[in-house]
Amino acid sequence: MRFTDLAARVMAAPPRLGTTRLVLVDGPAGSGKTTFAGRLAAELDGAPVVHLDDLYDGWTLDGVTERLAAWVLDPLGQGRDAEFAAYDWATGRFAVPTTVPARGALVVEGCGAASRAVDDAASLRIWVEAPPEVCAQRWAARGGAAMTAFQPAWARAEGVVFAREGTRDRADLRVDGAPAVPPSPGSFAVL
Repeated sequence: MRFTDLAARVMAAPPRLGTTRLVLVDGPAGSGKTTFAGRLAAELDGAPVVHLDDLYDGWTLDGVTERLAAWVLDPLGQGRDAEFAAYDWATGRFAVPTTVPARGALVVEGCGAASRAVDDAASLRIWVEAPPEVCAQRWAARGGAAMTAFQPAWARAEGVVFAREGTRDRADLRVDGAPAVPPSPGSFAVL
């Protein structure tokens, strides 16, 4: 499937978050969500991307859905830009001023993005997956030993969330984040 076709599908959908079409990109850490979200956002005329890494309170998924709703979705649903303090991983607190403009589309990516609690606002839910060993290798490449130490506990925590939310089964589209045969430029592999 081509990113241009997916972007057209998103923009053809009615906005469900004020005048914004909300796309949620979820899946295990290291599966390729960030890359996928960035490519889709580019095809959506540079739509803003919210990374849940900015909304996690450290190495926990607890409270992320509530922060997403209150800090980002509620203002956008009212037609206002969202302004919040993103999490600063170096200091361990919410301190980085962040603005998300109210636009025709918004892409939110991260583990827990496609929670049932935000279903009413979502125009499209996308699940990205890759084999666990690929995800673990990507973790190591991204952050080295410091980040790799958190990977097993994070994988367990996200597994609990995915099972509770039925995230993969509820997705409108499932994407292969590590296809055996790379797709042609501008395309991605569907599961």
